[in-house]
Amino acid sequence: MNNGMVFDIQRFSLHDGPGIRTTVFLKGCPLRCLWCHNPESQDRRPELSFMQEKCIGCGWCFQQCPSGAHRTEGGRHILDRGQCIRCGKCAERCYSGALTMIGKEMNADEVIAEVSKDKSFYENSGGGMTISGGEPMEQFEFTRRLLAEAKKSGLHTCLDTCGFAPLKEYLELLPLVNLFLYDLKETSPAMHLEYTGVPLEPVLDNLAALDRAGAAIVLRCPVIPGLNDRREHFRAIASIAAGMANLREINLMPYHPLGESKLKRLGRDSILEGKTFSDGETVAEWVRIVQADTVVPVQTL
Repeated sequence: MNNGMVFDIQRFSLHDGPGIRTTVFLKGCPLRCLWCHNPESQDRRPELSFMQEKCIGCGWCFQQCPSGAHRTEGGRHILDRGQCIRCGKCAERCYSGALTMIGKEMNADEVIAEVSKDKSFYENSGGGMTISGGEPMEQFEFTRRLLAEAKKSGLHTCLDTCGFAPLKEYLELLPLVNLFLYDLKETSPAMHLEYTGVPLEPVLDNLAALDRAGAAIVLRCPVIPGLNDRREHFRAIASIAAGMANLREINLMPYHPLGESKLKRLGRDSILEGKTFSDGETVAEWVRIVQADTVVPVQTL
């Protein structure tokens, strides 16, 4: 498939693999993590983001909406998402930027052209292109095409994945991926299912199979206070690392509340409202616990 649904292309990324990179974010994900900081990536379809506080009451969207999803109540602009058909007409000329569409269909050539603009920075820093999401494997054919085109252009490639996809597809991509950024969100099967909505077993099975196949891997482990900041979870991460031959690094990723404001813009409720950043001493202790049981370098992002 030459076309895919992209919701962002972020240039000069510094935390999505080595060097200076461009990260291509694709829409669609099989997980529903309670702490997701990219909730706009979960749905494969384009979505309408609405920031009510930015509305200046110009009336453009009221005139353009074919389904009557916009109305005024008590002097406030209300978006009825039950009526919204996601056509995007209301956002085409929203002067204040209160309404924006998230998700754009692009072809692989368009994406690679954008990524290639910074090729000189990649060459000097050891960077390249990272495909993220959402979950890139949800758009497998498009992801494969992007990776193949990037390889033709001599770009270093990273795939940021939750690990929940058919193993045969991962193995098919193996020659096209220089480094897998592999999410390990929880090491308790019951808690993994509760927090993400999918079972842990396929994630661990795919991780082990990719390691046996010789894939270079970085484990990326989000840490959310009150959910998975348990000592036994950290030790389980180290234990999994001990059984791997090609693991390059473990990244602990402290929770940040970026996803909270995004959820509001999408008209969704937050389950973790009120959680905030962890202090540096706490994060350093997490690192110490994991590093005590593994020789693999442990870093925070």
